[in-house]
Amino acid sequence: MKDTNMKQLISTGTISATTLGFLSCTTCALKTMLCATGNGRACRRRVKREVIYRAGMRNSLHIFALIAILSIAFDTAHLHAANTTRPNIVFILADDLGYRELGAFGQQKIRTPHLDALAAQGMKLTQHYSGNAVCAPSRCVLMTGLHPGHTYIRNNSEMQPEGQQPIPDSTVTLAERLKAQGYATGAFGKWGLGGPGSEGEPLRQGFDRFFGYNCQRHAHSYYPDYLWSDNEHVPLENSPPVPGHAKLAVGADETDPRSYHEFKGQVYAPDRIREEALKFIDQHKAEPFFLYYPSVLPHVALHVPDAELRPYSELKWPDPPFTAAKGGYTPHFTPRAAYAAMISHLDAEVGAIMKRLRDHGLEDNTLVIFSSDNGTTHLEREVDYDFFESVGELRGLKGSLYEGGVRVPAIVRWPGLVAAGTTSDYISGFEDWTPTILDAIGAASDINGSTDGVNLLPMLTGRQQPPRPFLYREFPGYGGQQTIRVGDWKAVRQSMTSGNIDVELYNIATDLGEQHNVAMEHPEIVNQLIKLMAEQHRPSELFPLRPFDQPALKKGAGKK
Repeated sequence: MKDTNMKQLISTGTISATTLGFLSCTTCALKTMLCATGNGRACRRRVKREVIYRAGMRNSLHIFALIAILSIAFDTAHLHAANTTRPNIVFILADDLGYRELGAFGQQKIRTPHLDALAAQGMKLTQHYSGNAVCAPSRCVLMTGLHPGHTYIRNNSEMQPEGQQPIPDSTVTLAERLKAQGYATGAFGKWGLGGPGSEGEPLRQGFDRFFGYNCQRHAHSYYPDYLWSDNEHVPLENSPPVPGHAKLAVGADETDPRSYHEFKGQVYAPDRIREEALKFIDQHKAEPFFLYYPSVLPHVALHVPDAELRPYSELKWPDPPFTAAKGGYTPHFTPRAAYAAMISHLDAEVGAIMKRLRDHGLEDNTLVIFSSDNGTTHLEREVDYDFFESVGELRGLKGSLYEGGVRVPAIVRWPGLVAAGTTSDYISGFEDWTPTILDAIGAASDINGSTDGVNLLPMLTGRQQPPRPFLYREFPGYGGQQTIRVGDWKAVRQSMTSGNIDVELYNIATDLGEQHNVAMEHPEIVNQLIKLMAEQHRPSELFPLRPFDQPALKKGAGKK
């Protein structure tokens, strides 16, 4: 389009080919000047003055035409200069954080100053979708760039003695792609895509360094007796370790805070994980790196140090104890205060990472992305999502493909390229980060149609972005679900495991809460979306989507 505009200016006589040649030389000078000074705005003004002076033009049309073309050339040169040094990539992933649980996304009770600052310095994505409705399949979408109809892992699946169903060695992960581009790669937090010694463990999937929990089940405790450092156990001085699931002692007084002391440990695992992540930045500050930080916060159990609990417990919210009498994770005397404190701890982790980048002068050359693996947990006795308005006006929670289970907060910060204080309602998802990041580091040719994602870089950098063709999700868990979104229309199937394939239809623009099923009024749209869902589903023997891949089960048999 830019070349065509130049040719049109020449053909109409607005500008001569000689002048255009001169402009080409000036653009080269601009690139040199831009790289040398790093001051793009001053450079633009200086070069415009120089061009007009040297050209000796008197015709204002010529001047304005040249300035217009110069602006195009400047933008190209600026992008070139900005990408001369490849950016570091930091991807911070929260665990079970709801759409409305950050101040920048409307939260009123929980303090998140560092994440709010991140949003103010970058762009909020208000229609961003996690890879799936629960942990492992969502992370698989993020790591592979494939949507849930094509990924290998489509539900949580436990392996004994430790870990989850591993992704195959043949899987090409984002870490492997970045490592091939010369990036140091490190993961710090919860993995969940292959147990120790399996082909899916992080060191076999492109990461040079791993520290944290390999297993999601192990991560239910914030005071365990060990974590993984690469392939080695690192003992933690929690004696005894605090279990992720327990009940009050027999005969304990549930109204006495001392009855809950046994669920407090000495070494808080998230703090050890954060320390190792900061060391990784220290060690690789002189080379491009990919820091993947899948925090375990704020996933239950409700474990948080007393010092961080205190600011919320002092607010004296009505906060009845969670005793786990009917099951769940570990008891807590003030569960509302604990949950708020855990989110604030997550916020502090983000602040620590940003400070370390700033300390090393890396803050401006680092693409930082923050999001959550799914919506707020549905365990209402432990996490009072109504009290916090955790998903706001959205329907559904973790485990659901309604908006509340998969629409998640997302923030992107990249100074100089992503404008500060901006918001985008472009429909995006976890599969998009692979092509977006690869383009951001100048490796777009490595994509080659190998992902289902959309490259978001044009939208992020203020350029025109074509509308998304569709966003597809399927989830064989929680009764079996399938959704697709095309523009404002969203089709939803529920209870598929028991044989139901009826389609609900919602207009998300006018019915964000998905309260009004309009399938009967728009049969032609329903039929189009049914066809598209069928095209995007690739059968899976390991995670069958019933009744399409295998026969339906009796009602309730497939829910887990």
